[in-house]
Amino acid sequence: MQINLPDIVDEVSKAFYDYEDALLRHDVPALDRWFWYDPATVRYGVAENLLGGEAIRQYRRACAPVHPSRLLQRTVITTFGRDYATVSTEFTSDDSARPGRQMQTWVRIDGNWRIVAAHVSLIQ
Repeated sequence: MQINLPDIVDEVSKAFYDYEDALLRHDVPALDRWFWYDPATVRYGVAENLLGGEAIRQYRRACAPVHPSRLLQRTVITTFGRDYATVSTEFTSDDSARPGRQMQTWVRIDGNWRIVAAHVSLIQ
């Protein structure tokens, strides 16, 4: 298995930062497109456990936007082969004194990068 092929790291980086841009703009249709719409998709959030693409979609429609001051630190993108990657990052925001962390599993499905699992939490 080839780890961190430069062209794949570039693809996943672009996908991740496009997702982050949509998150900051609260572009719900774009956020929906980045997640795999399937019952097997999982997103564990700060205060919610979302199982399946439809649960994630409904959450996005109802949740408050991410604070625009959100700032990422120590983002690590690791790719495995040409179709699987993980993205881990830490973040801060003016709306919380607690720093956060986020992990995503990305898989190329039908030629497109999609998030198949995600976890967001705040550090105590």
